[in-house]
Amino acid sequence: MAHSKNRATDGKITYPPGVKEISDKISKEEMVRRLKMVVKTFMDMDQDSEEEKELYLNLALHLASDFFLKHPDKDVRLLVACCLADIFRIYAPEAPYTSPDKLKDIFMFITRQLKGLEDTKSAQFNRYFYLLENIAWVKSYNICFELEDSNEIFTQLYRTLFQVINNGHNQKVHMHMVDLMSSIICEGDSVSQELLDTVLVNLVPAHKNLNKQAYDLAKALLKRTAQAIEPYITNFFNQVLMLGKTSVSDLSEHVFDLILELYNIDSHLLLSVLPQLEFKLKSNDNDERLQVVKLLAKMFGAKDSELASQNKPLWQCYLGRFNDIHVPIRLECVKFASHCLMNHPDLAKDLTEYLKVRSHDPEEAIRHDVIVSIVTASKKDLSLVNDHLLNFVRERTLDKRWRVRKEAMMGLAQIYKKYSLQAEAGKEAAKQISWIKDKLLHIYYQNSIDDRLLVERIFAQYMVPHNLETTERMKCLYYLYATLDSNAVKALNEMWKCQNMLRHHVKDLLDLVKQPKSDSYNKAVFSKVMVITRNLPDPGKAQDFVKKLVQVLEEDEKIRKQLETLVSPSCSCKQAEVCVKDITKKLGSPKQPSNPFLEMVKFLLERIAPVHIDTESISALIKQVNKSIEGTADDEDEGVPTEQAIRAGLELLKVLSFTHPVSFHSAETFESLLGCLKMDDEKVAEAALQIFKNTGGKLEESFPHIKSVLLPVLQHKAKKGPPRQAKYAIRCIHAMFSNRDTHFAQIFEPLHKSLDTENMEQLITPLTTLGHLAMLAPEQFAGPLKSLVANFIVKDLLMNDRIPGKKTTKLWVPDDEVSPETLAKIQGIKLMVRWLLGVKNNQSKSGNSTLRMLTAILNSDGDLTEQGKMGKPDMSRLRLAAGCAVLRLAQEPCYHEIITLEQYQLCALVINDECYQVRQAFAQKLHKGLCRLRLPLEYLAVFALCAKDPVKERRAHARQCLVKNINLRREYLKQHAAISEKLISLLPEYVVPYAIHLLAHDPDYVKVQDIEQLKDIKEALWFILEFLMAKNENNSHAFIRKMVENIKQTKDGQCPDDAKINEKLYTVCDVAMNIVISKSTTYSLESPKDPVLPARYFTQPDKNFSNTKNYLPPEMKVFFTPGKPKAANVLGAVNKPLSATGKQQTKLSRMETISNASSNSNPSSPGRSKGRLDASEKDHSENEDISMKSPSEGEKPSRGRKRGAASSQEDKAQESKPKRGRKKAANTSTDDAEEQWGEDSSMAEASMETEDEQNSPPKRGRRGRPPKSATKDETPSKGRRGRRKAAPPPEEENDEEQEEEEEEEEDDAGSENMEVKPKGRRGRKPRVEATEATSDSVESTPQKRRGRPPKSQTAARKGGGRSRAAVSQEEESEEEMETSQQSEEEAEEEQLQDSSPKVRRKSGRRDRR
Repeated sequence: MAHSKNRATDGKITYPPGVKEISDKISKEEMVRRLKMVVKTFMDMDQDSEEEKELYLNLALHLASDFFLKHPDKDVRLLVACCLADIFRIYAPEAPYTSPDKLKDIFMFITRQLKGLEDTKSAQFNRYFYLLENIAWVKSYNICFELEDSNEIFTQLYRTLFQVINNGHNQKVHMHMVDLMSSIICEGDSVSQELLDTVLVNLVPAHKNLNKQAYDLAKALLKRTAQAIEPYITNFFNQVLMLGKTSVSDLSEHVFDLILELYNIDSHLLLSVLPQLEFKLKSNDNDERLQVVKLLAKMFGAKDSELASQNKPLWQCYLGRFNDIHVPIRLECVKFASHCLMNHPDLAKDLTEYLKVRSHDPEEAIRHDVIVSIVTASKKDLSLVNDHLLNFVRERTLDKRWRVRKEAMMGLAQIYKKYSLQAEAGKEAAKQISWIKDKLLHIYYQNSIDDRLLVERIFAQYMVPHNLETTERMKCLYYLYATLDSNAVKALNEMWKCQNMLRHHVKDLLDLVKQPKSDSYNKAVFSKVMVITRNLPDPGKAQDFVKKLVQVLEEDEKIRKQLETLVSPSCSCKQAEVCVKDITKKLGSPKQPSNPFLEMVKFLLERIAPVHIDTESISALIKQVNKSIEGTADDEDEGVPTEQAIRAGLELLKVLSFTHPVSFHSAETFESLLGCLKMDDEKVAEAALQIFKNTGGKLEESFPHIKSVLLPVLQHKAKKGPPRQAKYAIRCIHAMFSNRDTHFAQIFEPLHKSLDTENMEQLITPLTTLGHLAMLAPEQFAGPLKSLVANFIVKDLLMNDRIPGKKTTKLWVPDDEVSPETLAKIQGIKLMVRWLLGVKNNQSKSGNSTLRMLTAILNSDGDLTEQGKMGKPDMSRLRLAAGCAVLRLAQEPCYHEIITLEQYQLCALVINDECYQVRQAFAQKLHKGLCRLRLPLEYLAVFALCAKDPVKERRAHARQCLVKNINLRREYLKQHAAISEKLISLLPEYVVPYAIHLLAHDPDYVKVQDIEQLKDIKEALWFILEFLMAKNENNSHAFIRKMVENIKQTKDGQCPDDAKINEKLYTVCDVAMNIVISKSTTYSLESPKDPVLPARYFTQPDKNFSNTKNYLPPEMKVFFTPGKPKAANVLGAVNKPLSATGKQQTKLSRMETISNASSNSNPSSPGRSKGRLDASEKDHSENEDISMKSPSEGEKPSRGRKRGAASSQEDKAQESKPKRGRKKAANTSTDDAEEQWGEDSSMAEASMETEDEQNSPPKRGRRGRPPKSATKDETPSKGRRGRRKAAPPPEEENDEEQEEEEEEEEDDAGSENMEVKPKGRRGRKPRVEATEATSDSVESTPQKRRGRPPKSQTAARKGGGRSRAAVSQEEESEEEMETSQQSEEEAEEEQLQDSSPKVRRKSGRRDRR
């Protein structure tokens, strides 16, 4: 060994055998040859060969000289590097090189040679691989740990390896590189920031995309060294995130990208970093919070991520960002939700509450993305979303913004088609989303044409896809119709009706286009263009496009012919598709991809094209119904009971018989309908009769064999069938047969002779039949009818009570419990009215006699004989029949003229009847007559009395009716500008004089100066003025003011010499004037025209009389709040952090919501202003929940104000008193059975079979509030005259009352769809009064008022330590919360779940003073 050392120190270089000296004096080729031999020698040596190690020590030192390290030839350098690598292996663990500088040079040299690995196809690649393998296996670079410049060496090595790695390398190369680099990290004392950056930079997205292999290498390295490198990673993020030292690394700006990548590689790398993110989530810097939120969204949402369960504090902190102040952050959170729902269904519960709040976000984009997130997850798998999440989408279908509504509707449609129509997830999933079909159709009730068009498109593409084969399409429609709720059915019927009407308008336009041009032609075309325009989106632009279409039709005969084919009744579905394609192709242009004109034409064609119904479709539908009748259909598989399917199928056919009558003209169809006539089910036979009536116009000549079979059936039905079938049988004969007089006579004579009051049950059908004969053929049976009415109907039937009624406290019973005698009397009243409507003249004064009879019934509370034999439910029925009869007669001008003001006022009081159902049905009839513009304008004033109704739903319905009628009249006047002579009968503002007169004669208005009574008057006036003053069109406020001023210059036309009545009239005028002044800033301007007052109601103004006196007591001034209530800013405190889950940060404006809330309808009530109305006429809130939440039904109400309970003895005593007061309000839909869109069409109809207390005279309650149970200690309240007030509102299907009228079918279809079904009540906690003693003392005071339902006591109470303003404001707030916007959404959801409110009241009003 000593010898060897000597040799080493001698400096003599020993070469392996056969290798000569290697110096700069030999050629490159020779040098390479010799080096290869040296390499081979070193390769074969191992660490144990001590002699050889000593022998070649100098050679090892020589190879490390600058000559070799800086040699220009790469082959030489490669061979030297291989030698050096083996030298480090052989001499390990001690290297033969002791100089730190030399070691640095050597390792930097080896690193440079590793660049040769880049070219995998190089001839020398194997040597480069050997070099890598050698240094990785030996961990040669670990020698550098002791060097000062080790970081530079390692950094350069890492950079080199990350640069050279590529997809040409195999797994071994990758593995050796990882081994080499990981040993440096794992065995070194530290990892410098520079070295860490060299690794992490490969994870930055930009680098990652450039070199995927480098990313994989870094990923493998980090996984291998996770434990060792974690402290350095933590330190790096701590410096950047917590201390803000971004200068420590060039990667500071990519810190969040790196965290995501590191988390995906190995979550343990970030064990100490994640808590820092929680801190960053609360940063004051919006952009920084946004970056962290984006990062965590990816981390939490990743498919296999367990971060939420592993780090719950961070998850909760992240959820808090759903309520962040910064909009982009909330938007990012919402977008994340869909990935989270799809990848982590277990987190859906946590997300639900936050998504709920965001679904009401002030920002449209956020609400939109909430829907997108939920729908996206739903379409992937319905089980990923819970019912609450779907309900958020449901709510947004009523959003204020069209983009949000559209997204919600389309999302629901796609979900419905996938899981219900195509049943992709089985029956359970289909059942879970069965509500979607109803909800989508309910949207057709919205005023926006965009909503309605979208519903039509959804129906044609998703609910009953028009591209299905005919049989399949009709089967789909059949079972859809059978499973829809009543409101959805009505919406669908309305949709078909609207499409049919538009089809007729286009047909009329086509007929006009063929005529020669003239001024009248231009006017007619313009009028028709305006009508069509209103049925298209954006009417302003559509008008120009429709005009352009008219020009195209005038010039292009081919397009005109195709459009004529499209709108012809005989057009088939296949023809329709061809026509639409041809028209759009001809109007379109490839050079103009965006063509607004073509888009408008497509909208029009989409609405008028019969894509579902044609003759073939009706035939297929009839076959489907027959299958159900025969029991061969798969009704049960579809989840529909067979009886229900048959009935729904016939109802569907009945509706289609109105819109597509020609499609029914086939022998097969009529024969099937004949079979239905003979079925036992009355509803089925009834529907078949209506279908015959609608479609059988040409049956007599085209299908004589059907006629011969049908006629005897119709005659039998008219004589012996159920009343409704008898009615339709008569109408069928009238519509279908030419020699109807003969057929009528064959029916009339035997029925007329067989009338007998001994058997009342057998009397109902003959009276029904005779009534319709009297209307359809009054002249044919003029003599017998007059005698029949005078002798039999009046004297024998109405003036006698044969069978004592059941003694009951109920005010209403279901139809099947009504006595036959009462039903016969109702038919008798209807017969009288029908006869008069048929005659249409009052020459014989029969109209006067009938009106006296009807008002006598009203005056006697329904007990005409006043013998006390009738039961209360029977009296309610007769009051309703009499009130509706007056309304029917008032629609005929010859009878309206003879209705006295006293009779009109008595009829108006029916809307305040004590029985809820009477109020309900009467309001429906009143509204229907007004909507058809048949009832005179003074009847619109009757709705003012609804302000006193104790039931919120009734007040809400009255408001809807008012808005509908006011808008309808204004729209009519816009379309018919030439009818100025009829202005007084159409202009809605002209209702004010009638309302003032009606309220001046209100029987409850007794003391002229009584504050409480004047407050009632103000409330009633504001009930109407609120909507009239919502828009100051044509300076209408000044016009109303002028009208009121003019009335004060006249006297009461009814009692001109009665000073007290005139004083009342002037006082009511002053109330109206104060409302106008307090609510308008333009009232003092010049009136656009001088108002004309109705001569029957007011005398001519006395020019010598100037009435400037103020009749109001000074105390009333405080009740008129000046100015219009201002809506709160929608965004509220948007610059403050949003609230926690489930609470919205801002108190959002009522102006932003549709609310039919019944707060006190008075001008001083906060929020009852133009703002509230405007919102109700437009759309739903973009921020607020569509329905305010209230406690669940089962919740126990807290103690509040007690209600007085009348004792049974007092009830009996009260019954014995004369009852001439106002009958208290009612609301059951009694639309005629002949309604085009179905007898059961009233939206308010529901089951009325509730407990007895619902229909018994109720105990006193606050307006519309659910009743509190009475306590034993309560003091009974004493009433003066009049019956107990306002019965509760249970609702039932009232077939008999639906039959009450028989308006012509062409008018029947329209009005039903406007009414929104009142929502059922949920249990809520009444307010707790400050002291019960105060409440008791107030309740014990008797109120001396007549007959109207009691109002809320709250607003006027002065007790309980609260100011009047506080009480009023509290009631306003409470009623608003309770009402939950009267929208279709609530109607559909809750009407069937919750019974209507049970308002129990005592007789008489309490004195509120």
